Amino acid sequence: MKPVLIINPNGSQKTTQDMVGITRRYLPNVMGWTNHKGPEMIVDQDQLYEAANQISEAVFPEASALIVAAFGDPGAKRLAGSMDIPVIGIAAAAAREAVLSGVSFAVVTTTPKLAPSIDEMMRAEGGDTYLGCHTTEEDPLVLASNSDALDYALITSCEIAKKAGAKRVIIGGGPLGQAATRISSQVKVPLIQPLVAACSEVSALIEHQLPHVQDVGR
Repeated sequence: MKPVLIINPNGSQKTTQDMVGITRRYLPNVMGWTNHKGPEMIVDQDQLYEAANQISEAVFPEASALIVAAFGDPGAKRLAGSMDIPVIGIAAAAAREAVLSGVSFAVVTTTPKLAPSIDEMMRAEGGDTYLGCHTTEEDPLVLASNSDALDYALITSCEIAKKAGAKRVIIGGGPLGQAATRISSQVKVPLIQPLVAACSEVSALIEHQLPHVQDVGR
């Protein structure tokens, strides 16, 4: 079988390797692809928009499915409309998993400038069960370079989301996958990991040989 391709809209090869490592726990045959034209981490709306254009115009190796692994799903909707294989954006996949739980949920992330687009996507998928986006205060690139500080900031924001009524929390970011794993036993609210949610959807689609998902990502 052709591999599942993990598309990293960010420009960090290390992030791609980390996400491939996570995905291989859930899917047997995985490859990574890095958007070398992109920033180290997408942190604002302009970068998200540019990444969507870059992903939409890119040429990818043959694959059985594509996972767009940035929490904004840049280019996922356009790819899904033009390809005959499953195309899953991790943000929309996480929202769908949250909705299936039937309880209120929130997003915790490190990129406050992306909160408006996150809110739009989550409301489209979650409706009234979506309570909002809680962001860490520190510079996202600084946090990304310090795992202890990152974990503490995410745990703090998860507790705030829980106090606001969230029964599930999505850790919003492909590059945050490793951190989500590390803190999962340290928070008092169940976490949804977007990359893992996308893996579950890809497995189901491939198993049932469904062509693609018309994702809501940008």
